Parts: sequence; structure tokens; C-alpha cells
Amino acid sequence: MTPARHALRIALLTAFAAALLGRLAATTEVMYADGLRYVAAAQAVVRGDWTASVVRSVDHPAYPIAVAAAHRLLGLDDGPQGWQTAAQAVSVLAGAALVAPLYLVALELFGPTSAWLACLLTFLVPTTGHVMADVLSESLFLLFWTWGCWSALRFFREGATSWLAPTIACAAAAYLTRPEGLLLPAALAATLALTPLAARLRLPRPAWIRASALVIVGPVLLVGPYVAIKGGVGTKPAVARLLGTAPKSSATAVERERPLDPDQTALKAFAVAWRGMFRAVQAAVTTPLLALAAFGLIFRGPARDPGQARGRLFVAMYSGLWMLALVRLYATGGYCTPRHALILAFPLIAAAAHGLVRLAGRIADRLPTTATDARRLAPRLTYAACLALVAGVWGPQTLAPINADYNGYRAAGDWLAAHAPPDAKVFDLKGWALYYGRRPGYSFADFPAADGDPNLRYLVAHDAFLIGEWPYCQAVRDHVAGRPPIASFPPTRRKGVAQVHVFELTPALARSEPAATH
Repeated sequence: MTPARHALRIALLTAFAAALLGRLAATTEVMYADGLRYVAAAQAVVRGDWTASVVRSVDHPAYPIAVAAAHRLLGLDDGPQGWQTAAQAVSVLAGAALVAPLYLVALELFGPTSAWLACLLTFLVPTTGHVMADVLSESLFLLFWTWGCWSALRFFREGATSWLAPTIACAAAAYLTRPEGLLLPAALAATLALTPLAARLRLPRPAWIRASALVIVGPVLLVGPYVAIKGGVGTKPAVARLLGTAPKSSATAVERERPLDPDQTALKAFAVAWRGMFRAVQAAVTTPLLALAAFGLIFRGPARDPGQARGRLFVAMYSGLWMLALVRLYATGGYCTPRHALILAFPLIAAAAHGLVRLAGRIADRLPTTATDARRLAPRLTYAACLALVAGVWGPQTLAPINADYNGYRAAGDWLAAHAPPDAKVFDLKGWALYYGRRPGYSFADFPAADGDPNLRYLVAHDAFLIGEWPYCQAVRDHVAGRPPIASFPPTRRKGVAQVHVFELTPALARSEPAATH
């Protein structure tokens, strides 16, 4: 295929991804809770408070800086919706731009037919769009990550160390977005360490020496100063637990999917962690595409040349390392979500696309040799049938508004903005009502400090917090103390939608009239 043909494919696929992500962003009322931290960091960037946005922030700075820049360039208002729009604009643009490196990586690994199918399937499955149209850093991280992977594959194919400069630069940018960006140079180093062990994988000795030096020195020069400022590779609690510098989460920690069984053996904990990792990958890829990926990997055939063999080893290396990291994430923190598995999901979806190509080829081979037209059309019809099936089965989930089951928190925030005095503090574990209501208060990070605060006047919670077994649920019940809610959103319960209640903790205190706060 000519470069122009590849460029046309990438342009059309980018337009499709942009339309999909744009629609999802436009129908999103409540952003993902982690986005509240990114927006707060972006606001600190605008204020010039680099200590809060870079040095002490638990999140890495690239995404908040991009959000702050988008907010200024787009001329958005300083309210909750303005900042949400700025953050979603960055995510959507980065997600659409991700098509190009996704296509090129799949092209390197599996060929041109698999490349366009891989891109389509990546955006047809529900997880991808719902992560990339939300206020999360994954889009920007994966953009840098995937470009870095592609340039690494080009290095392993050609053996030219000039390809390592963009690889290390992209790895540094990925790390400055999310701490797992360091996996890229780690996988590069591990792959380089293994190549001398097999004659088919070996690079020329001078190229190997130069590459090994670059992989060590480059990241130290680019991200070393930031690591020194932060005092470590990351300040997120999950990173500390992953590296063993902090103890495991407590049995009833906020981040755990479910309370830890005190009688759980080490073997059972290991099995549960592997199951949690697999479920996350399964949700990110979908079960049918996992089956197609297995088929594609089994029947992908031998590597065409040593360069492709080295590239396959590199992808297997970073995939294996990230699988182990996710297992440890679950074992130490008690959670692992599909968005954490996207590093694994993308090459698996590309393998599924290759599996579909091989399946279509087998179907065509079974047709009589005299049926030339049928043999030529069989693969196209197979691709069309598979894509139609994926779109039909997962289309409603893919197009479903993001976080719609928690829209009641935004309505509660609007209620607080209209009725609560500006200095009235609010207990809101999710933090959404605090954000959209622009009121001070307490969320998951500091809810124990709410005890005894005389300025605490309102509590916002959905039903699960009123009946749950977690310690923070008991804190909610203690504050509510049997009071009835003064407002509920939606007013009546609906299946699949969290009903969010507003409780007034100081009923004797007169509320301000709506007109007085507008």
C-alpha cells in the first residue's frame, strides 16, 4: 500500500473516533470522580501555584497543564462546566489523535488489513470511548505511550538508534502524564537485555551498546529532575504500594472493591488478584475479541525477519510486565479497573483484528477455486459481519452517556448552589455535589475531619452510602441520624440510576432564598 492510502485510512478513522468521542463528551453531565483532582490541579496551574499542581500533587502534571492551556485557549468560564469542558476537550483531542499511532503499531505487528480493523474495533468496544471522552488522563498518556511503542518497534526492526530518541522522549512525556510511563523504558531495557541470548534476535554490537546507553541515560536526563522534585517516581498511594514502599490497603479501605477477608490465605489472595486483573482485561477487550485475539496469536505465523521477532518480544515484554503490575495493584490495593488495562487491551484488540483476518482467509480458502468472485468477497463480508455484530451488541453501551447513573449528584450540586449559603460546608463522599455546587466541605479524602465541624450543614449521598458496610457508610449514617432528606434526585427511584439525597444537618438554620444566591 502507498503512504497516501495509509494516510487516507488514518484520516477517516480519526474522523470516526473524533465524532464518537465528541458525542460522548457532549452527553456527559457528571465527570469521573478522579477528574476532580485533575481540574483542581489545572486550576492551581492557572493560579501559578506550582507547589500544589506539580510538587505536592498526587497526579503527574502533563494533563493538568494541558487542561489549563485548553481552558485559556478556548476562553471558557471559570465555573464547573467550563473546566469540565476544557478537560474533556483535551481528552477527546488526544483520543482522536491516538488513531495514528494505533494504526502504525498494528501495521508493524500484523499488516495493513489488521491495522484499520484494529482501530475500528478499539473504538467500538465500550471501555475505550468512556475513558477517552471523560475527564481522565488516559487519552493523553496513551497517545504518548503508543507513539513511543511504535518508534520502539521501528528501532527493533531497523536497528537504527535514531529511532530511540523519539521513543525515550515519548516515554518521558507518558511518565509526566502517568507514572506507568516508566514501563516503556523498562520494557526496552529488558528486551535489549534478552536479545543477545538468541542469534536470531541479536542486534549489531555497536547498535546494541549505543541503544543500551541511551535507554539508561535518556530517561535519567529527561525525568530525573522531576523524580528528584517529587522525591520518588510517584506520590500516588497506589504507586507506593506497588513498589513496596507503603503497606497494603487496610481491609476496609476506600479503594477496595470489597472488604478484605481476614482469613484469606496468600494463595487465595494471589488467585483473587489474577482474577481481578483478568476481569479488567476482559472488560476492556470484551470476551469475543479476547477469543479472536487468542486465535490471531496462535495462527499469526513465524516472524518474517529478525526485526519483527524483536518487536514481538518487546510487546510481549511490556504486556507481561504490566500484567504483573496489575496483579500486584489488585493484591495491594484491592482494585483493578478496565481503564488500567488499556495498555494490555490495545495489542490484544490488534491481535483480535488479525485473528479476524486469518478467519476470513480460512473461510475464503474453503470456497471452490473456480468461485473467484466469491473468494475475493468472502473476507470483506466476514469483516463487515463481524463489525456489524460488534456494533449491534456493544453499540448501545458504547454510545451510552458517561456516568449517567450518577447524574443526581449534579442536580444536588445545582440545588446546593441555589439554596445553601456560600460558606455552608457539605459532606459529600463523591465530591461531585461539592464541585458542581461550588461549596466547601468534605469528601473521601478527608471525611473523618467533618466530625464536630459546626459549619457542616448539608450531607449528600446516594442510597448505597446509606446502607453499605464500609466505615465511611457508617459515618454517613451517623451524620444523617435518621433525618429524612429535604431533596432527592431523581425524585423517584429509577432502575439503574442512583437516587441522590440531600440532608440538612442543621434544620433550625434558615436556608438562603434562591434569589439571594444567584
